[in-house]
Amino acid sequence: MSRQPSTRAQTDPLRIGDIRPNTPLRLDVAAALAYPDGSMTASGLRREVKRGRLVIERTAGKDYTTLAAIERMRELCRVALKDRDSGCGHPATTTKDATPPSGSSKTPDTSRAQAALQQTLQELSARLSNICRPCWLYVFFLGCVVFEP
Repeated sequence: MSRQPSTRAQTDPLRIGDIRPNTPLRLDVAAALAYPDGSMTASGLRREVKRGRLVIERTAGKDYTTLAAIERMRELCRVALKDRDSGCGHPATTTKDATPPSGSSKTPDTSRAQAALQQTLQELSARLSNICRPCWLYVFFLGCVVFEP
């Protein structure tokens, strides 16, 4: 004799429309719903629990979380924008009473660093020319690498 399920929840699968922000979900289901591209897994959510950024409930040895808890985690994980060191932003406004900067405004001497960089580039170029005979490697100071036949 087979046993009959006692509630509707045991017989019907969970429907997307039934899920609310505070509906408890197993970690794998929550990851699939919150990150539909598959980039987050239950394992990734467990790592966030260990880091203290995701709240879970453990019932009968099973871990549950909610979409609202994942949203709070995402807020904690957001990377803050850094101020630009330079760029085309609006220039700072100054007044006539602005205090001049203290200390030297002389540009530091970089000739030794440039000489060391030139030496390194020459050594790399010599090594690579032995490996790849039909190619010549040109490395520019800005870090661009161009191969020419």
